[in-house]
Amino acid sequence: MKSIAVFCGSSSGNDPYIVKESYELGLTMAKKNITLVYGAAKIGIMGRVAEAVLENNGKAIGVIPKFLQTKEIVHDGLTDLIVTENMHDRKVIMYEKSDGFIIIPGGFGTMDEFFEITTWGQLGLHTKPIGILNINGYYDALISQCKTMVERGFLKQENFDAVVMDDTIEGILEKMNNYVPLPAPKWLNKEGL
Repeated sequence: MKSIAVFCGSSSGNDPYIVKESYELGLTMAKKNITLVYGAAKIGIMGRVAEAVLENNGKAIGVIPKFLQTKEIVHDGLTDLIVTENMHDRKVIMYEKSDGFIIIPGGFGTMDEFFEITTWGQLGLHTKPIGILNINGYYDALISQCKTMVERGFLKQENFDAVVMDDTIEGILEKMNNYVPLPAPKWLNKEGL
């Protein structure tokens, strides 16, 4: 993978370990020459990931909708900044610029990005790896809910298994590099996004 979109919070939350690991993810990406694609913010853990990438001579592409573009939010030292018309266009550009996706702690926006990109994968619109980096158990409840969806017949086990998960940076990157995509659904005849 030459580029990874990281979906995460524009807040720092209240767990210092999450903040630390967010920086470590950016540092690792820079060391492995993996371009960061993310929401362009200089605040929250979004900002920490980008800061680590840029401080260590990595590349960071920020993608932000026009209505969020303010000096207080946008990181001014990015390798590239792409401004979109709306949130949906932002997600499409992030998809196009990325070879895979990592979800780290965040709120509703992060969940929106995770579920949309995962749904696109389930529908066969892409075959890129999606990884949950479960820092300090942050996504334990989400993982548990997904298991409930499988148990109750609303989510196929193979679609749940298509999302790789780990609680370490090296572990998630290894699983994503070894990812084997599901075959495209036979009932779907739509070509790409």
